Amino acid sequence: MTRSPADLMRVNLLEVFNEPDPDRRAAVIAEHYAEDVVWHEPDRVNHGRTEFVRRAAELLAGNPDWVFRPAGPASGLDDIGHLGFQWGPSDGRPPVVSGMDIARTRQGLIIELYTIITESRQAP
Repeated sequence: MTRSPADLMRVNLLEVFNEPDPDRRAAVIAEHYAEDVVWHEPDRVNHGRTEFVRRAAELLAGNPDWVFRPAGPASGLDDIGHLGFQWGPSDGRPPVVSGMDIARTRQGLIIELYTIITESRQAP
């Protein structure tokens, strides 16, 4: 079954960036991202699944008690998907980062991911 771009955006946020177990996260990445996926962050570009797995682990290790939350529904048009997000403490305090992930997909896989930060503030 081919996943829609909106489905892939939910997986990206909830099953990759909210997954604390590195082995499970790597398995989800292997199933939902192209081998040569390119992830554009505001300050770097990551090439390939191996780099994607490494960078996601690095990002999540820096704030282990934070969670990603959707900021609205995931949606898609043709081969493009997007989903707004908030990232911050899991204890109910306000999020520290807000942004949007936009992905190009092909045949049910994310081939390119763009992370855009729309707001970032200091943690309380």
